Amino acid sequence: MLENKLNIENQLLLNKEEERLSKLRAKELYETGKIDALAVGTFESLSFIHHFLFQDIYSFAGERRSVNISKGNFRFAPVMYLEPALNHIDQMPMNSFEEIIEKYVEMNIAHPFREGNGRSMRIWLDLILKAQLKLIVDWNLIDKEDYLLAMERSPVKDIELKFAIKNALTNQIDNQEIYMKGIDISYYYEGYTEFITEELK
Repeated sequence: MLENKLNIENQLLLNKEEERLSKLRAKELYETGKIDALAVGTFESLSFIHHFLFQDIYSFAGERRSVNISKGNFRFAPVMYLEPALNHIDQMPMNSFEEIIEKYVEMNIAHPFREGNGRSMRIWLDLILKAQLKLIVDWNLIDKEDYLLAMERSPVKDIELKFAIKNALTNQIDNQEIYMKGIDISYYYEGYTEFITEELK
């Protein structure tokens, strides 16, 4: 279990508090307008999002990981290559939908944080799409299993991921309900389903 600021030693309790506190922060990020002040498509902006979401829980919030990590049989970028990988991603173009998703896939392979990568990166992706294409993802339209399988396969072939995301794009870029529900679905992808973001206070 990860060391945490809350000194919680029960994994189920930690998961619950992590979900509650970070969803509150995701809500604050939107309602204060801080989300709109970020330079899109950079590791710096992703780091800000990650820190903002997880600052109450983990001391490593917003910081590049210093250990190698894997999920299932997939090993994310080794620590020794993480910095050059992130520098490369910063330089990747994002002028079209295809380029944006390719950048997103590369950031997922980098997986720069110990925990909370997916949840931070989906907000980061939406900010790029909003700035570059005046579109965002309605995550409610993407099936959990379809998404997770597409993400798993994306380092080899990203066509499934592009198809799933493209079919869920909406031009309602300032719709608070879509953002809040998107946070809930993003957390659902990772197994967090205790709280509804919009109802948290």
